Amino acid sequence: MRTLIKYELLKILRKKSTLLIMTISLILTAFLFGLPIMQYQTYNQDGVLQGTEGIKYEKEQASQYSVSLTDEFVEETVQEVNELFQNPDNVGFDGNEKFLIGDAYWENIAPKEKLLRLIATNYAEQGAYAGYNSLPELDLGGGANFYEARNEKIETILNASSRDMSEKQKEYWREMNNDVETPLRYGYHEGWEVIITSFELLMFAILSVCIVIAPVFASEYQAGTDAVILSAKYGRTKLITAKIVSSFLFAILAFTVHLIVACGFPLAFFGVDGWNLPLQILGTTIPYPLSLLQMTLINLGVIYLVVIAMAGLTLLLSAKMKTPYLVLAVLVPVLFIPMFLTPTGIAGIYNQLLFLLPYRSTMPEFGKYVSYQFGGLVLDALSVRAIVYTVLTVISIPFIRLFFRKHQVSA
Repeated sequence: MRTLIKYELLKILRKKSTLLIMTISLILTAFLFGLPIMQYQTYNQDGVLQGTEGIKYEKEQASQYSVSLTDEFVEETVQEVNELFQNPDNVGFDGNEKFLIGDAYWENIAPKEKLLRLIATNYAEQGAYAGYNSLPELDLGGGANFYEARNEKIETILNASSRDMSEKQKEYWREMNNDVETPLRYGYHEGWEVIITSFELLMFAILSVCIVIAPVFASEYQAGTDAVILSAKYGRTKLITAKIVSSFLFAILAFTVHLIVACGFPLAFFGVDGWNLPLQILGTTIPYPLSLLQMTLINLGVIYLVVIAMAGLTLLLSAKMKTPYLVLAVLVPVLFIPMFLTPTGIAGIYNQLLFLLPYRSTMPEFGKYVSYQFGGLVLDALSVRAIVYTVLTVISIPFIRLFFRKHQVSA
């Protein structure tokens, strides 16, 4: 069996089309995940800093603000910003809002503007954007109460009529939020943020894997070798197993190479700093009590299950259809039509199904409170995706065997 698997795997790898498709796909992946590096820009008093120069400058600035977001720190920070606004020489006005200018901005705000935005947004209404210039408007006479404000926003999310959550679902998310450790730790985390917010770009890698394995069975029909295979001693048993196993192995190996490229670029240039910081530094109302690295690994686990399931679907279609082109005619819409579909919320059959389709399943959606209830059992989107794509893979395998065995050989 090992020899057959090895032979079938080498058969896939040695095709010129495999090399071409994988090369193009890897170049595309490198380009897409390299764009945030090439397009990165930040500013100092002398002007714009781009690319690696800007990244280096931003890391140096951000390293000064690795802090614990205690109520005391938040209160002191808000007070400092308030004092800067009290000096008229520091303040500019564009007709809509006030902002700091000159040294007041570049020395006191610019290095930590992202942190200030996180703090300000925590106090803003749910769904509203808030910048550092909204901090002087806060009334912190009774203390910062930073985490009380966070909990109030979470309750607003859970009780929104548009979400139509059951009490079981609300309790599920409350319990998860209670496990988030406070005070939150903040620090530089650009590399991980780029990766986490770019997972959907891996769809092109998934497509390339499917293109390569689409001919596994269908090409035998085209070449007329299906008659030889099905009449051979192990043609209906071991050889089918070898084709399936080798295809799954290829899918996993090929996707892993893409993943190394995808994650390698951001981490090589932005650094691995922030891997152990809480997910809430991307948004304080995020409910998952996980670090940036933990969420990255969990979501990658789900994506691997999507890859394997899509490989299974590809083999299923390949065993059923006469040419690889027909296989891709079905697969491409399945993979990419959801890119153009937008959720209208988190409730309802349409939205709940949309969050489970391959494209959406590459995105962690960790701040949307997407959950599924089955009687008294409540599961989040990540868990349901893992279950769905595992089940799809398991179901597809016997049908792949059945379709190829029952294939009618052309006379």
